Amino acid sequence: MPEPAWLSDRLAGVELFAGLSREQLDWLAGAGTVKDLSDGEVLFVEGAPADAFYVLLDGEIVVTKLVGGREQVLARHVGDTLEHQFIGELPLLTSDEYLATALAVGRAQVVVYAKGAFFDMLERCPQVCRVLLPVLAGRINAMERQAGRSRMLEGLGMLAAGLAHELNNPAAAAVRATRELRGLAPRLAAAAVEWGRAGEESELRLVGRIQERLAPRTDLDPLAEAEAADDVADWLGERGLDDLAELGDDLAEHGADRAVLDELAAAVRPGVLVAALAYLASALRAGMLAGDAAEAAERVVELVRRTSAYTNLDRAPERDADLREGLEATLALMAPKLRDVRVRREYGGVPDLRAFPSELNQVWTNLIDNAVDAMGGEGELTISTRREGDHAVVEFRDSGPGIPADVLPMVFQPFFTTKDLGKGTGLGLHVSMDIVAQRHGGSMEVTSRPGDTRFVVRLPLAAQLSER
Repeated sequence: MPEPAWLSDRLAGVELFAGLSREQLDWLAGAGTVKDLSDGEVLFVEGAPADAFYVLLDGEIVVTKLVGGREQVLARHVGDTLEHQFIGELPLLTSDEYLATALAVGRAQVVVYAKGAFFDMLERCPQVCRVLLPVLAGRINAMERQAGRSRMLEGLGMLAAGLAHELNNPAAAAVRATRELRGLAPRLAAAAVEWGRAGEESELRLVGRIQERLAPRTDLDPLAEAEAADDVADWLGERGLDDLAELGDDLAEHGADRAVLDELAAAVRPGVLVAALAYLASALRAGMLAGDAAEAAERVVELVRRTSAYTNLDRAPERDADLREGLEATLALMAPKLRDVRVRREYGGVPDLRAFPSELNQVWTNLIDNAVDAMGGEGELTISTRREGDHAVVEFRDSGPGIPADVLPMVFQPFFTTKDLGKGTGLGLHVSMDIVAQRHGGSMEVTSRPGDTRFVVRLPLAAQLSER
């Protein structure tokens, strides 16, 4: 261990301790312990109890954090500037555990101050506070920004996954419909030509009217649908038209029952009945496929609209926002995660308000994500909106086990999390509170008991928005 006088001289060159008296430097030298680190040696580990503050004398320390199962580098400390000359104060002041992992790159040397000695340092050397606190604030802001970026990337990843999942069905339906239409088109053209040549004008008009009356039936269960198809097949068989049996499903699917077919058979000459039925079945099938393709395309357009509403990529960052639109866009984005969650909507009349919609959507994402995690992926989530005086209120209520009473006051504190290591930064609710309170001049509160946890967001309708 170095002599205190030797260490006092070294500490005098550390910017954190600039301006301290010799007596204070001697105390610092006696209160700390010099530790030599080899390459790759761990100084502290994320999640371990925070028990010391470190001042870097020589070498390099890299700080990493487990985010989403992946190790991310947060900072490199090489002692060349003030903010890189010390480490470990943040968890000592804001948390009971280290928020990240620190290890040496090459050989390094630090002075270790136990937790008690660190707080004695702040008391004995108040000048240190004036230097340390601005750096501390900067580090918290940096971690908030990084958490915001991570959350944004996580949201974009969720958006991509959700969009791919939701697009799969309409895209597949459109492909099936257009592929079948491609094969049906020549048959429809041939049937139309044949019927146009064979039918008289009155017969053509009648078939046209019947075609307009018929439409795909969606009110039949599978058994009733099969019975209707069998009935049409029997009608064709009774008239010796077994070769047209393959048309029976298309006719039945559009409500062409015995009464309709009898009306058709009575109005056209027997010699042209086959041509009339062939044309009618092909035209009905083509119309249904075209409708399916159009419906699928409309679904894709709606998904793109919802995605745009969530990200607000095509709009100004600040605008009059429809809270319901943002909530619905967020729910659509998170649909895969909500698969086993019953979502109840209780939307009241709330006017548009001036806001940063994409940032509010980040708040909704955080609150919904936390609720789903709290419920273990299944349960009931109720989202309600209402107006209270000159404020819009958005409430999220989940049926999870609740937040313990001793934990409840800390949920908005930075770096506090109840999630397993690597599954949460402890900044999601803190960042959300910042967006609501600092950016929009609103407030957020939480109440909880088993089966009923509520996060309530209040936003002023006449908001004075804050620029970052």
